[in-house]
Amino acid sequence: MSRAGPVDPPAIDGQDGIEPGKRLIRVAGDQGLSLAERLANRLHKLAWRTPLHALRLRGRYPLKLLAVPADPIAGDAVRGQAILGGRIEYGGEVVDLAQLDFSALGVSAECADHVHSFAWLRDLAAAAPRERGAPIAEQVLKQWIAAFGNHVAEPAWRADLWGRRILYWAAYAPFILSSGDLVYRSAVLNGLARGARHLDRGADKAPQGLPRIAAWCGVVAAGLLVPGGDQRLAHGEAGLARALAQALYADGGLANRSAVAQLELVELLSQLRSIYLARRRDPSPLIEDALARAVPALLGVIMGDGGLSSWQGGTPVSAERIQAAIEASTVRARPLRQARDWGYQRLSCGQTVVVVDAAPPPVSRVAQGGCASTLAFELSDGPQRLVVNCGGTRGGLRLPPSLTEALRSTAAHSTLVIADSNSTAIHADGSLGRGVGEVELDRQESDAGSRVEASHDGYVRRFGFVHQRQLALAADGRELRGEDVLLPAGRRRRGGGTGFAVRFHLAPGVEVTPTADGLGALLRLGDGRAWQFRCRGGTLTAEESLWIDPAGHPREAVQLVVEGQAASGGSTVSWLFKRAS
Repeated sequence: MSRAGPVDPPAIDGQDGIEPGKRLIRVAGDQGLSLAERLANRLHKLAWRTPLHALRLRGRYPLKLLAVPADPIAGDAVRGQAILGGRIEYGGEVVDLAQLDFSALGVSAECADHVHSFAWLRDLAAAAPRERGAPIAEQVLKQWIAAFGNHVAEPAWRADLWGRRILYWAAYAPFILSSGDLVYRSAVLNGLARGARHLDRGADKAPQGLPRIAAWCGVVAAGLLVPGGDQRLAHGEAGLARALAQALYADGGLANRSAVAQLELVELLSQLRSIYLARRRDPSPLIEDALARAVPALLGVIMGDGGLSSWQGGTPVSAERIQAAIEASTVRARPLRQARDWGYQRLSCGQTVVVVDAAPPPVSRVAQGGCASTLAFELSDGPQRLVVNCGGTRGGLRLPPSLTEALRSTAAHSTLVIADSNSTAIHADGSLGRGVGEVELDRQESDAGSRVEASHDGYVRRFGFVHQRQLALAADGRELRGEDVLLPAGRRRRGGGTGFAVRFHLAPGVEVTPTADGLGALLRLGDGRAWQFRCRGGTLTAEESLWIDPAGHPREAVQLVVEGQAASGGSTVSWLFKRAS
């Protein structure tokens, strides 16, 4: 994939992964944590304070690590310079190192995780040589050991954070273990050994998905790097295999359906892979297999500018970070055009890329900011984005809670909305409720182009309508035809219309000039190229919108809105995006 990646390689001998015909996709129950599971997790954490757990953490500590793996992913030199200046910056928040107190960081949970995981060592190394960066790293680590070296408590001792911490401490050992202070060095190595013992029993207690994978990566890393770790390595690889099997669909996508989390998975496994190489061992086949499946899925949700499309609360992460992760994985693959289980359909013709959410939202157990985005799509023309979703906060800045909640709504995505309500309920506690349970999908490829027809039942119980959407991308990529249909279903409807709106959020910088007949608009992109928009079956207006950019900043934008009233017999809106120049 090139840095911008505007064009997918052609399919070869039908190996494009597309399975034509209809498919029914169901979400498997709510699958939130049961009361028994919540109680078990609570008891597990309470056990951290007992003498028995303290006894389990005791043992010999290593005099050295068996290898110093290279981190295959470079850090952010700008954030590294900030660390040299005495500040750890993350997501728009700042931790002042001169007043650092690990027991009361005073920042968001996401920023606190970044500090506790020692992921910032990657940025420090990108900005300074060991001689300049080591004193800072060692001072911060001394403070962490003083606060949590013998105090087993959250968040510092959370399993996923210990897993990531072991990876970072190993990769940046020259920054944290260069001191001639033998007492300090012993404390660091003893801390790492205690963390590994903590993970031996606690990795499977981490939340299912990426956190559990991260925890087991720490066990495997410790098995490779701490002397006498063959038994731990076997235990860790078995646990990692279970965690990957639970979290990854057969097509390589994560069950939480987050594009940003998918990127984080590739980065995490690539970092673990480098530890095998540092020990002059072949990486475990389970890691190679997971990367071989995860990378094409990740490429499948990349737009023409090489950045991510915005799904399940994630930002459109930059092309540079994605390219670095792909190179670190060493996997060379074409984008997955049809992720049947993960739920994303990729249409790519000419210079045009369309990514469609064609599955129910993730189940509550793994949702973590899941969105009501079913049947939304994004569209790019070469490196220029045209239709987008508003985005989210994962991978970006911390935003006000009210805005974060609004970004998860159906209205924040480019799809149809009935009565300004979500196709899947979003509860006050952030969990997902009832809504889309089934998506029926039909995809066809021909010389004329690519076509996707999909429908969901998210509005059946409340409004008595199935939402059906058809998208057809011409073979030259210069025309995207669409149709949104509300089909009567479920209970009989009483008289009176039901209001709906089909929303198309446009990328920042797209200039909108309405046509005289009120049924269309000329859309001029930032590089001067233009597209025409036409619609039928509703009233077209242009309204304010916003887009969360790759840096996490909200940017002003415009959305096209086609509004109408659906009678009891249903309603149809037809629309067209056509390249004009």
